[in-house]
Amino acid sequence: MPNRLLSLDLMRGLIMILLAAESTSLYSRLHAVAEGNGFELVTRQFFHHEWHGLLFWDLIQPGFMIMAGSAMFLSFYYKEKKGISWSKNLPHILLRSLKLFLLGTALHCVYSGKLVWELWNVLTQLAFTTVIAYLIIRRSYFFQGLVSLGLILLSEILYRTVLVGEFNQPFVIGKNFGSYTDLLVMGKINSGGWVFINFIPTAAHTIWGVLAGKLLMDAAISQQQKIRMLLISGIGLLIVGYLSDLTGLSPIIKRICTGSFVLVSGGWIVLLMTFLYWLVDIRGINRNAWIFTVVGMNALFIYLFFETVGHQWLNGVVAIFVKGPLDLLAVPENFGWLLSAFVTLFLEWYLCYFLYKKKIFFKL
Repeated sequence: MPNRLLSLDLMRGLIMILLAAESTSLYSRLHAVAEGNGFELVTRQFFHHEWHGLLFWDLIQPGFMIMAGSAMFLSFYYKEKKGISWSKNLPHILLRSLKLFLLGTALHCVYSGKLVWELWNVLTQLAFTTVIAYLIIRRSYFFQGLVSLGLILLSEILYRTVLVGEFNQPFVIGKNFGSYTDLLVMGKINSGGWVFINFIPTAAHTIWGVLAGKLLMDAAISQQQKIRMLLISGIGLLIVGYLSDLTGLSPIIKRICTGSFVLVSGGWIVLLMTFLYWLVDIRGINRNAWIFTVVGMNALFIYLFFETVGHQWLNGVVAIFVKGPLDLLAVPENFGWLLSAFVTLFLEWYLCYFLYKKKIFFKL
């Protein structure tokens, strides 16, 4: 049996640390400090693009969903080794997806400070994409790839053909099929242009995560072949995605997850996964990987923690004891907020480290 892939654990931890940093307002603090100088071009990458275009931060959710697909395949792989069949594991997947859905909707209530019915959270999206990916997890690479492209194509067709009333402009914020669907399902439209129906095209990301996990765990394929196949896949996705955008066939828009966005973001994440696999699992450069893996081992827990306790309480408490003394010393306010964000991020990381050392892992 192949050893556990450290690169996948590292990548999952890296994504969670980046998300945790956002919850501490670290990026907005850095952006404020960088305002007016060249570094501002770098800090701008840690925010979502307003509409048509792509920034680094737009790749985080695709990375999250691709890693979820890989983790699901690894779990399924080891369960099969223990004699647990696909059908026996299906109830667990369905229950897990239900829990993800409930947690995602609950988080929106926490954000709003009241009971609301909103389905834009990544956990809600993942609840649907997990089921879709698991239903075909045993099928061939070709079949799963074909289904993923079919889902992207389905979304593109729906945006172009379901034109109802004012929702007749496929790629205009608030005037498209996704917003129309939100109005039907939730009775409201997201002011930022995000749409619930994104789970259809982004199911491709979770499926690609399954395929990547399946490939990397395949003992019959050499490491060099795995690298070659991943590189070809990632570069191919980038070429098709960017060409679709440049020719006007499908503009890159993360908020409605257009086909070109799914392809391009998936391509970048696959290339990152390839690099980490080469660096960590093949070259063996993993001495400091534990910094990330301790977070990745409790990914769902820390996500829920910094989205609730962290954002609602810890950020403010840390600011009292970190920024407060700096204010007394007349340190510029932006630097006080920045240091406070870094301290909060460290405390959240240390919480994961503590749980790891105590061998406490929270799973659905």
